[in-house]
Amino acid sequence: MDPDGDLNPDTDDLPLRANTNHILVKHYVLDLTVHFDSKVISGSIVLFLEPRSGVRTEAGGSQDGFTSRYQEVDALEDDKKELETTTTKVEKMCGDAESIQSSSLWHTTSGGEFTLVLDCCDLDVSKVEEVDVTSVEAMLSRFPEVPSKKSGDVSRKPQAAFIQNLISMPSSQWRQQHQLFSLCSHAPGAQNGSTLQFHRDRWSLQVRKNGVTSPQEFPCALRICYETKPAGGSVRWTKDQDNSRDQTTCVDSAFCYSSLEDEGLSVTDYSGMVDDGISCSHGDYPCRFTERSACSQRVIPHRVFSPACILQKAQMGVLKLLPQCLAAAHAVLGVHPFPRLDVLIVPAGFSSLGMASPHIIFLSQSVLSAGSPGSEESLSLCGSRICHEISHSWFGLVIGARDWTEEWISEGFATCLEDIIWAQAQQLSLEEKTEQFDLKALLRWRRLSDELQNSKEELQILRPNMEKTGQVSESGSSTVKHALNPEKPFMQVHYLKGYFLLRFLASQVGEQQFIEFFQLFVKKYHGHLILSQDFLQMLLISFPDMKRKGLTLSAIYADWLDQPGIPKWLYERSAVWSQARLVEEVKAEVVKWILLSQSHHGKGRKRKRMEPKVNYKELTSDQLVMLLELLLEESELSVASLRALQRTYSLQNQDAEVRHRWCELVVKHAYAQAYGDVEHFLIHDQAMGVYLYGELMVQEDPEQQALARHCLSLVQEEMDQSARRVVEEMVL
Repeated sequence: MDPDGDLNPDTDDLPLRANTNHILVKHYVLDLTVHFDSKVISGSIVLFLEPRSGVRTEAGGSQDGFTSRYQEVDALEDDKKELETTTTKVEKMCGDAESIQSSSLWHTTSGGEFTLVLDCCDLDVSKVEEVDVTSVEAMLSRFPEVPSKKSGDVSRKPQAAFIQNLISMPSSQWRQQHQLFSLCSHAPGAQNGSTLQFHRDRWSLQVRKNGVTSPQEFPCALRICYETKPAGGSVRWTKDQDNSRDQTTCVDSAFCYSSLEDEGLSVTDYSGMVDDGISCSHGDYPCRFTERSACSQRVIPHRVFSPACILQKAQMGVLKLLPQCLAAAHAVLGVHPFPRLDVLIVPAGFSSLGMASPHIIFLSQSVLSAGSPGSEESLSLCGSRICHEISHSWFGLVIGARDWTEEWISEGFATCLEDIIWAQAQQLSLEEKTEQFDLKALLRWRRLSDELQNSKEELQILRPNMEKTGQVSESGSSTVKHALNPEKPFMQVHYLKGYFLLRFLASQVGEQQFIEFFQLFVKKYHGHLILSQDFLQMLLISFPDMKRKGLTLSAIYADWLDQPGIPKWLYERSAVWSQARLVEEVKAEVVKWILLSQSHHGKGRKRKRMEPKVNYKELTSDQLVMLLELLLEESELSVASLRALQRTYSLQNQDAEVRHRWCELVVKHAYAQAYGDVEHFLIHDQAMGVYLYGELMVQEDPEQQALARHCLSLVQEEMDQSARRVVEEMVL
C-alpha cells in the first residue's frame, strides 16, 4: 500500500496515515527510561494488535467503539510511565524535515506484503520485533485451551489465539488482564526471524513481515525500541519551578492531597465491576458508568502536585476548590468517568492554561492567585479553569471527536460546561447564575468578534471538512485540515463559536432541559467517538419542537458549523448581554474613570479637589476585565488616572485575565511606571503573553521594544516552541 496516498505534507494539513481500517492497537505497555543529561527518553513500547474484519466506517455512523485514530485505554492503575504516546496518535509536530530510518531489509515496494502503518513523529526507531507471548507461563495457565508452541514451532496461530483471548477478557477481570499484558510485554522476541522490516518517514512508522500478505496473518504483539530526539517537538525539557532540576525535594512537600474520609465524602472501592443492569453500547472495558458505587461518588480521590515554591498557593487555591468542583460536575453530568484525579501545576513555559488527560490535569501557574489567595473572588479564574478541565473527562476523553477537525466537540462543550459547573460549585441562585452567564457571554462575544476580524475565513469554520467530515481512505488514513497552520494554536474560535452554538441550542430548549439532555447524551455515547451530527441529531429527536422552529440539521450546519463569520442570533443576543445588570455597573464605572482622566488635563487645585469625590464600586474579576477592555477603547487616559486605577483595584494582585488587560492598557498608553507589571506578566504568564509582545513592538516605542527583547531573552529557552517562533517573528 501507499501510506502517503494523495496527502501533501507541504500544506498546513496534518496527514494521519495509520491504517486503522485494517488493524488496531488494542493495548500498549510503555517501558521508558529518562536520560536527563542527554535530554532523551529511551525504551520500548509493546503493542497488542487486532486485525479488523475489513468493514469500512463511513461518516454516517460508527459500527463499534474503535473507529478512531487510536483507542482510548483507561489504564486504571498501570504503573508504567506513560510519558509519550507513540502509537496511532500523532504527537505535536516539529517543523523540520526528518531523516529517513529503515531496517536493512526494507524495500520501497512491498511485493504484496501487508504494511502496518503507525502515526509517528520525532522518534529514532532502532528495532521492531515480534513478541513471543507463548513463552509466558501465566498465559499457558490462563488459556489452557490454546495449544502451546512445539519445539521449533513459530507459527502465528497460537500467538494470535493467546492475544485474541487476552484482549477479549471481560472487563470484570481487568486486573488479571492488565497483569497479563504486563507479563507479555516482558516476553522475549520470537525466534527465527523475529526482527521485522520497518521504515520511518516524516509522519509514520511502517512495518512488514516477510510473506505476510494480510492483517489477519500479521503478528499480534510487537515491541518497538526507540528514543526521542533532544531537539524534537514531542518532548520539551525545562527546569522545575524552583529553577533547579538537580534539587531534591521531599515528596511530601511537593504535593498536597485531600483526605476524603475527613470530609465525609464517599470513596469508591474499585476492586471489581458490579453489574447493576446498566447497558453500555461500547466495547467491553472497565466502565464506571456500570458501577453502582460510582454513581453516588460525588468526589473522587484527588491530589495536587506542585513545586515547593508555590505549594501554598496551590493548597489555598486548587486543593480548596477541587472537592466542590468535582461535586458540582457530578451534579451536572453524573458518574465521574475516571476513579481518581491528580492535578499537576506546570512551569511558566507551558503553552496553555490547562490540559486534561485520563486521571490527570495539567494546570498553568497563571490560574493561581497572584496576591492574597484568601478571597473567593481571587479564586474565580482558578475555579472556572478547573471546571473546564474536569469537563473534558466527559467531553474529550470518554467521548471524543471521530474527526480531529471537529475540535468544538471537546472545547466548545468544555467551555459551556465550565460555566454551568462553576455556577453549581459556587451554589449561585438562579438570578446570580443568569447574571454571571450574561457577563461571561459578553466577554466571550467581544473576544470572538475581535478574533474573527483578525483571522482568515478558512480558520473560522468549525467543520472544515463539511460533508466529508468523518470520511477516511480505504485503509483508514485521513488528514486534519489546517492542523499545522502556525496561526491555529493561538486561535480560540472552536472554543468560543462552539460555546455559542451550545448557548443558542440551550436558549431554544431551556437551560435545565439542556443539562438533562447532556446527561442522556453521556449515558448513550460514553466510550464512543462522535461527529457533530451524532449530538445534533439526538438533540433534534429529543426536542421535536425545534424542527417546527425551522431548526434542522442542515440549518445548524449552515449557520454555525460550515461557514465563517458570526450567526445572526449571536449579533442579536449580544445586544441583550450588553444591557445586563453587571455590565451596566461596569459602564457606570467606566464613565467615572473617563471623567477623572479628563479632569487631570486641568491644572493645579482643581485636579486635587476632584480625586477624593470619586466613589468607585467594588467589582468582580470578570467585571474588572470588562472595565479594562472598555477603557482600552479610549484613545487617551491620563497618567494620574492610570495610577489611580492601579491603586484602586490592586491590579498587580488580580488574576491573570485582569492583569493581561492591565498590561495592554499600560502598553497602549506608554505608562512607564507599570512596565514592571508587563515584564512580570511576560515572564510568569507565558501562555497568555504571546500577543503582548506584538503590542510592545507595534507602538514603535524604543523603550517598549527594548522591554520586549529583554523579556524574550529571559524566557526563550523555556518557552513553548510554537509560541517562541511566533514571538521571535514579532520581536526579532
